[in-house]
Order: sequence, then structure tokens, then C-alpha cells
Amino acid sequence: MPFLNKNMNNTTISKPRSVLKEDTRIWWKEGVLYQIYPQSFKDTTGDGFGDFKGVIDKLDYLESLGITMVWMNPFFESPLVDNGYDVSDYTAIHSRYGTMEDFEEMLEGLHKRGIKFVLDVVVNHSSNEHKWFQESRSSRENLYRDYYHWWPAEKGIPPFRDSIFDPEGAWEYDQKTNAYYLHYFAKEQPDLNWENPKVRQEIYGIMKFWATKGVDGFRMDAFQYASKDTSFPEWPKGHEKEYDKWYGMRPQLHDYLKEMYTEVLEPYSLFAVAEGAGTTFKDAHDLVDSDRKELQVAYHFDCKDISKGLKGYQLSDFKDVFTKWDASFKDNGWLAIYLSNHDVSRLVNRYGNPELAFRNPSTQMLNTFLLSMRGTPYTYYGDELGMTNIDMPTIEEYVDISAIGDYNRAKSEEQDMNEFMKDLNFNSRENARTPMQWDATENAGFTSTKPWKKVNENYKTINVAAQNKDPKSILNHFRKMVKLRKDHAVLVYGDYQILQVEHSEIYAYTRTLDNEQLLVVLNFSAKESNIELQEANTIGNILINNYDTFNNEDGKITLKAYQAAICKITKTN
Repeated sequence: MPFLNKNMNNTTISKPRSVLKEDTRIWWKEGVLYQIYPQSFKDTTGDGFGDFKGVIDKLDYLESLGITMVWMNPFFESPLVDNGYDVSDYTAIHSRYGTMEDFEEMLEGLHKRGIKFVLDVVVNHSSNEHKWFQESRSSRENLYRDYYHWWPAEKGIPPFRDSIFDPEGAWEYDQKTNAYYLHYFAKEQPDLNWENPKVRQEIYGIMKFWATKGVDGFRMDAFQYASKDTSFPEWPKGHEKEYDKWYGMRPQLHDYLKEMYTEVLEPYSLFAVAEGAGTTFKDAHDLVDSDRKELQVAYHFDCKDISKGLKGYQLSDFKDVFTKWDASFKDNGWLAIYLSNHDVSRLVNRYGNPELAFRNPSTQMLNTFLLSMRGTPYTYYGDELGMTNIDMPTIEEYVDISAIGDYNRAKSEEQDMNEFMKDLNFNSRENARTPMQWDATENAGFTSTKPWKKVNENYKTINVAAQNKDPKSILNHFRKMVKLRKDHAVLVYGDYQILQVEHSEIYAYTRTLDNEQLLVVLNFSAKESNIELQEANTIGNILINNYDTFNNEDGKITLKAYQAAICKITKTN
């Protein structure tokens, strides 16, 4: 159970403090990761899509942020049914992004600036245009047949399996060999058969190819689904409502990861993070506990699941999620900390307040939280500016396969489509994929031509150029917060202790390491709020604050709307 301080009398329950041993310090724990959606970052060719040279053009900007890792979404050869998560050639680069030489130049530029590169590797499935699948579907006797999951039609209709993108389910009939193939995502993304050792060796070969290019790590997309019971038994009705329980984290997965660790990760000294952490703390620990020699980091979905719609979320749920996960990983294993990515809507819309009066302080508050928690923080491009959701009220504006699939599913279930579209407009992945807002020129300085996706109309006020000039901007607060984390190991390795857990508006906690203790206070509300804390009587320096003032009188801290501050405790219990 997590440690929760529920003492209503403002006393603090002491806990043993962390002690930092130098031999435990690791770059991927101390790093700050920045995620780039490449086709939306910067266009240099005039085709309306971001490219490698665009990243090269902005290397100094990335360095200015203080970030130490870049994760980039897939840029492999692909028919782009799912924006690159349908790979047709794992060692070739889609011409949209440039050439292998461009990639190598970008990688060298990152490394010169002390920034490591994490590659998004998509190996639960491939594209149906990949040569492996083309061979596999050519005949039942083909050598590549067992690279994928096939069900002969003469056995009847296969047991139902849900598909994330396809409302018709995960089995697709292929007339050529009178059989069904499995796809947990789109029908154009057939699932690879990891039970076949030849498939695994192919994947390891791909990883080694990129390791020799100099990449520093991998993000394993949808890998929790790689292991399957290939007898495909019948599952109970309604199992799809517990997707990860039934579809992911099967025992064989760990055999594959141990093999991958031995063949690729350890010999090349690579970092790897798993998408998803299963449904239990044990699942997560089985992925990343160091003695198991599998992966280094996992990230869970609980944080995104608490804020799914227009009704918002409860701060109590937010606190509970992060406190539970921190407690579980206090002594072993390591987590990623994130609030947004390419699969969810924008950070400020989900957890903050995008209204003009509150967008700046609420985004600063959220970035303060993200960068003050234990775990490796993941920042999504544009969140350092407070980029917001984009209004797309009609389905005709959507190109994302997930949004279109959800729309078709809702329509087939005869849902209220007006309500569905309101929800989609808020939650859609399209919100996270709009072009980066560099300046107030046409198309936000992203491209000289029509962009592949329309630019958010607020780009004239929310952009890098404007915020660079403003010392109180979201961008400059982000930079200060990154530096603070780098300068204070306590924010990386220190014990976390939540305070006044029952407070409905303020999230307060301490981080403690050796003889250093910091107090973090965050107002998640649009109004002034106060909290009484014993720690308030021993505050020394205010290390960071998104307002000019900090009100602390007689042990009562009063925070303005979305105020966030980190304070140094001079005397601890």
C-alpha cells in the first residue's frame, strides 16, 4: 500500500530518507526526455511535412531546453495507414523525412549536444505491405507463413479477438489462401508471431542495425501484446473491456525480453522502455526490475485513464495514481513520468486550464509537477509552450485511423453521435499532432506551404519566438525547471512523501535525499487556495515559483490560481 499522510493535525510522519550512492546514478534516470512527432516538428523541403533537416535546424533550440534525450516517433518506410506505425521496411527511411545521411547528421548533432536518441521500434506488428507479410500470404507452404498468425478457414470462424482500430474485430479474411490473419490494430497492421524464433532473430537484427548507427535506446511500441496463446481459445463475453488483462503481458513475453536483453540491449549498452506496464504492479516490476535483466523503464496508462473527457478529473484520483506507483517503485525498478504524448490530447486541456487567464500558470504548474517527481520525465513537443487542443467538430476533418475507427464503432452501436463528437473533439490524438508553433509568421513558421495538418489558430500568441523574449513565459519556466532538476539530485532519486492527501485543490509533497529536503506545493484549481503544513515553518529558499509572490504565514501557505512552487526545507523532523 502507498504511504499516505492523512494526518489532519498537520503533523508529518517521518520516513527513512534515501541515500544516494554514486554507483547507482544512471543517465536514463537523471535525464529529461523530449518527444518529437517528426512530421509535425519542422518542414524544410516545402512539402508540408516535418523532416530530419527540420530537427537539425532546431538542434540549438533542443539544447536550450536542457533536455538530454529525444524520442522520435517512427520514420521508417511505410504506407502511413497509421502515421508510420505500419512499417514496410525497418531499415529504410521514408522519403518524407529525408535520407539515411540526414538521419546520421541529425544523430551526430544531437550527440554533440549531449542529447541521446531513443528510437520508436514497432515490432508487435508490421505493415501488410512488408515483404514478410507478402510472402506469408502467398501460400500456406511459404517459409514466411509462420511469421504471422493465421487461422485456416476450414476450421470455421476463429474465436473473437478485439481490435483497437477495427470495430469488426481482429481477424481479417484473406481469400488468397482461404485463411484469416490476426491484427490487434488495423487490418493493414498484421501481428507478428513472436513464438517463431526466426521472427525474433529478424527483430534483433533490426535493433542491432540501428544500434550500430548510434541510437542509444528503444521505445517498444505495443510490445505488451507481442506474446499470444497461439491456440486462440475462446474467451468470455466482455473480455475486451479488460484489454490488457486478456491481450497483454502473457508469461512468454518475459522469455522474449530476456533473450532480447542478452542479444541486443546488454551487448550494445542500450536503454529500453516498454509501452504499458500491464495491469498490476507485479506486471510492471517483472518488466523492469534490474535483477530480471529485461527492460529498464516502463510507463503505465493509469494517469491518462483518469482524464478521458469533458467532465475532467478529480485531484484525489490524480494524487492516488502517482502516489501508488511511486510507492511501488520506491526500492526497485524505474518508471517514466508523463502527462501527454502522441496518443492523447494536450496536457493543458486534460489536466490544466486552457482559458486565456489560466493557460500559462496551469501549464507551468503541470510542468513543475512532471519535473519534480521520481521517474524519468517525458515532455511532449509543444508542451513546453502550452500548446492546446485544436477544434475539429466534424468527422470529415479527421485523418487519424483511431478516430475514424472509434467513430465507426460508435455509429454501429447507435451511440449519440453529437455527444460522441464532442468527446472525440476533446480526446482525439489529432490534438497532439498539430504543427509545432515556432513563430507568428504564416503556418507558425512550421512550413512555407500548406501543412499536412492545419496549424492551431492560436499560434500567433503561443509560439517559441514570443516566449523566448518573455522571462516569465511557459517556455522559460520549463527551462528553469529542467535546470533545477539537473542541479538537485533529490528531484531524481529522493524519497517522495505526499502531504495532506485529502486536500481537494492543492497537491503537496516532499522530496528527501541525504540531508536535503524540498517541499513541492501545487494548486490545481482556478482560485486561491491555502494549506496548513508543518513544513511551512521551516522553508528557506524558494527555488522556483511561477508567480512573483509566495504567501507563507504562520504555517499556512496561500497559493494563487495554479501557483506552483518548490521550496528548500532548512530544518526537518
